[in-house]
This record gives sequence, C-alpha cells and structure tokens, in this order.
Amino acid sequence: MSAALALGDALGVPPTVAAELLPVIEAVMVAKLNEQMERPNG
Repeated sequence: MSAALALGDALGVPPTVAAELLPVIEAVMVAKLNEQMERPNG
C-alpha cells in the first residue's frame, strides 16, 4: 500500500485520492488476471 501511495505521490496524485482509487483499481486488476489465467494459453 505504501508503495502504491508513493507512486501516486510521484505522479502528483494526492494520497487521499489514491487511497480511494486503489481498491477499485485492485478489483479490476484481479478480475483481468483471473480472466487471463482461465484462458487455455494463459
């Protein structure tokens, strides 16, 4: 979490905004990774 907040800070994203967006971004990332793992050629 601290690494993600540090990255956001480096990109000029306020920590409160990053903290609000990270759970949404994580959910999308997990869903896409699961989709890729389900493909035959993964």
